[in-house]
Amino acid sequence: MTFNEYINSVKDKKIAVIGIGVSNKPLIEKLLSCGCDVTACDKRTAEQLGEDYGILSELGAKFMLGDDYLEHLDFDIVFRTPGLMPFDPHLTAVSDRGGIVTSEMEVFFELCPCKIVAITGSDGKTTTTTIISELLKAQGYTVHLGGNIGNPLLCSVDGMSKSDVAVLELSSFQLHSMSCKPDVAVITNVSPNHLDKHKDYQDYIDAKSFIFLAQDSDNRLVLNSENEFSEYYAEKAKSSIAYFSRVKAPLNGLYCDNGEIYRVNNGKASKIMSSDDIKLPGTHNLENYMAAFAATEGLVDDAVCVKVAKEFNGVEHRLERVREKDGVIYINDSIGTSPTRTAAGLHALKTKPILIAGGYDKHIPFDELGDEICLYAKSLYLTGSTSEKILQAVKASKYYTDDFKVFVIDDFKQAVLSASASAEKGDIVLLSPACAAFDKFKNFAERGRYFKQIVMEL
Repeated sequence: MTFNEYINSVKDKKIAVIGIGVSNKPLIEKLLSCGCDVTACDKRTAEQLGEDYGILSELGAKFMLGDDYLEHLDFDIVFRTPGLMPFDPHLTAVSDRGGIVTSEMEVFFELCPCKIVAITGSDGKTTTTTIISELLKAQGYTVHLGGNIGNPLLCSVDGMSKSDVAVLELSSFQLHSMSCKPDVAVITNVSPNHLDKHKDYQDYIDAKSFIFLAQDSDNRLVLNSENEFSEYYAEKAKSSIAYFSRVKAPLNGLYCDNGEIYRVNNGKASKIMSSDDIKLPGTHNLENYMAAFAATEGLVDDAVCVKVAKEFNGVEHRLERVREKDGVIYINDSIGTSPTRTAAGLHALKTKPILIAGGYDKHIPFDELGDEICLYAKSLYLTGSTSEKILQAVKASKYYTDDFKVFVIDDFKQAVLSASASAEKGDIVLLSPACAAFDKFKNFAERGRYFKQIVMEL
């Protein structure tokens, strides 16, 4: 089905789009421009929406706003925002009445004319997605980057060709109950995350599986050999499976042995490159590259893989070196929104950093993070809603001693300034919060940019 055919099929339908945000605002504009009957639903008031309200009003949008914006979803089609889970009773009521609950991303899968590589995971998915995009572009493909990063792709799907490749980063929120069939699916890893939104941990684990459940034997699933849930996913998959591993050679996939990266096909290994040649630091980035190499096999030459790995500087907010001042290096890892991600950041650095952590509470346990901080950080500055929880985890660690200094400073800027003031020549000041940013910021990117602003003003 083409985009125009889809639009013609929904023109006589009453459509609601929930959330006037980054992905859904362009969707609302696109649907309105095609003559669709669209109601924009948002918890914010017209005043709070500001310019967006005026723009959409002029285009002909109807509105359901305020605290009760979900109370009267009497529509034929409802596009949900990723943060509103499909099991929300307002959405299940729509389905029970015979309405369709979908999303911008789910419809994109229906209409996309080209190959799709889709990536999910608790940690590393943005970097892996970006690396895959860089590999494909370096090989000469026209690449469309979307999902959690890039642009809302449904609005531009009619301009794509069969020879292009769409590369999508997909969260558990987007995937939950979604029907999709990517040509290649990647699960970087799974560890506790977003437990404030999911019913429980098992619901989060199963949400990730929607990235491959509709695949068949002609499609590929890339899994992490070292992750405890990969076997669970492999048992459910109909697709061919490629593994990546830092420990052992798989039958098909990528692995690293004595610092050398190998590609394996039916048990036969061939060397690609030395892991020391990867420009991005850390074991987690080695895994990200192996996942990307496995995902693009048959599409990207090994020589191109090596070139990109040697030259790619990384993604903003992911162990991003901000500046060096008075012999102190400042690193922005605001993407560290989970304990496992922050632990990976700590392991990636050769010097124990002065760590700034804390933020919005996603109800994830910090017990193991307490050990990691005591072992791999020089000192700790805590800020935000989870400060007390992380403090207790650190003090409960068997590695904790009174010599390890912990400071709790609620004001984010003051925490950064205090960490900086304590630093000596040769130190690293690392922002890696282990938490989401919603207690003080709109998202992790806003937090990272504010950190960089404070550092640049020192």
